[in-house]
Amino acid sequence: MKGKVEQAVVYDPTRNDLFTATKGRGAYLNERRIRVSKRTQLKDCLISTGFPFRPGDNFKSYLNMMADVMQRTAGLRRPGAAALDLAYVAAGFTDGFFETGLSIWDVAAGSLLVTEAGGLVGNFTGEADFLEQRECLAGNPRIYGQLVPILGKYSKFASAGDKAAVRQAAAADAPEANNTQEAEGGADLAESVAPQADAGKGEDAPF
Repeated sequence: MKGKVEQAVVYDPTRNDLFTATKGRGAYLNERRIRVSKRTQLKDCLISTGFPFRPGDNFKSYLNMMADVMQRTAGLRRPGAAALDLAYVAAGFTDGFFETGLSIWDVAAGSLLVTEAGGLVGNFTGEADFLEQRECLAGNPRIYGQLVPILGKYSKFASAGDKAAVRQAAAADAPEANNTQEAEGGADLAESVAPQADAGKGEDAPF
């Protein structure tokens, strides 16, 4: 109604679970009232996400995002459907969710489930008007507040300073990756030379 989500229905056929919500009347799982989790420390939390797979997705940026989140949480999961990911946040099965590249139909119903269950949902910078912005972050209020500073710099709406910091971090990681590849290449060359030397002596190779 007038750009607002008033009703939500998400069905999980694998578990025969029906999630429903009406604006101002709460969220339900199989007619039982649900609430977001009560965890307050990100290190104790299970966070769900989706992996990039579309042409044009920034895989390197997404790997950096996941690395930032994984080292601060109890685990990162990829269930596979954003609507259910949000429903699980609403029911307290997981503590938070983030993903980019999503359309309105992926997140509209789930977003109402989360807010009616006492959670928060928005874009990576914490703005609540997110439905058409193709990025979604959700969680219970305490965890949502801890995820925004981590993910906000990856948002397309991030400040110029935050975007510059992300680019600088990526540039700093590149030489380390190149050095690792060069070291591995040198080790492979040494291993290939050693058997040839042994063969020249008339000895068996050590493998």
